[in-house]
Amino acid sequence: MEKKTIRILAVDDHEMTTLGYKFILEDTDFEKYTIRMDTEKNFDAAKQRILESVKYGPYDILLLDIQLSGPMDETSGTGEDLGIYAREICPKTRIVFMSSFSDNYRINSILQSVDPDGYMVKTEIDQKSLQAMVRTVLEQPPYYTQKALAAIRKKMANDISLDENDRKILYHLSIGTKTKDITQYVSLSLPSIENRKRHLKSIFGIDKQNDQALITESRRRGFI
Repeated sequence: MEKKTIRILAVDDHEMTTLGYKFILEDTDFEKYTIRMDTEKNFDAAKQRILESVKYGPYDILLLDIQLSGPMDETSGTGEDLGIYAREICPKTRIVFMSSFSDNYRINSILQSVDPDGYMVKTEIDQKSLQAMVRTVLEQPPYYTQKALAAIRKKMANDISLDENDRKILYHLSIGTKTKDITQYVSLSLPSIENRKRHLKSIFGIDKQNDQALITESRRRGFI
């Protein structure tokens, strides 16, 4: 029986990473298929390759890192942007994120914006997990590594619903952004952000405490 060829595009700005994925997967003897993998290092090249693939048959799987451009390059997009784009033009393509980000905020943000078929934290990726990921996303998705699954479960177990602005405020506080500077990342005025913080402290039951307590409680509840 002739095996089906599975086409994969891996996108990561560290070329050695994608070459590692390529070496392992193309060398694996899957029962039902063989792997042919392409690689790209940046958003624009990957976006063009995805677009071109749609004309002749889209990729079966996309492996996307989240952070594709350096801090000085603000014109290009992220892996999340690439995932959203791919969802629109090739909805049947399986999308798996391969990222060093393991925090609850980042993973759950990706789940909401892209609804990927898998998420692998890079520190948990090895030969066996790569092979298991391919089998799972092709036959019975989704596939998550342990840290990704823990973040998802922690969020699902929480009975408090926060909107996108609330989550962004908590995230930026957690990485050390001053409240007055959060206005650069959230479409709210400074008084509105202060009101949001007071409301969050109230629903978390820490009304009289400081921002560090808010960060600690948000992390405990899985929001960051």
